[in-house]
Amino acid sequence: MMESMESCVPPGFRFHPTDEELVGYYLRKKVASQKIDLDVIRDIDLYRIEPWDLQERCRIGYEEQSEWYFFSHKDKKYPTGTRTNRATMA
Repeated sequence: MMESMESCVPPGFRFHPTDEELVGYYLRKKVASQKIDLDVIRDIDLYRIEPWDLQERCRIGYEEQSEWYFFSHKDKKYPTGTRTNRATMA
């Protein structure tokens, strides 16, 4: 069953953070393993889902959005290498 953020935010909620807010608040708290007040940025494994599934996985509220926000880890192509694995399952 696909998880949805629709029930986590009140009607009319808008999420339009600045770049400074994304890095200075959300990313900083994520890196420090601190709780974020309102859980609006999803943890997504970009290497396990297809691009066309991102919109549904990152939905916040009920309205259509042109921007999606999510955290994802960097997956290495080889365990001891530095190259990034950019392939999905398909």
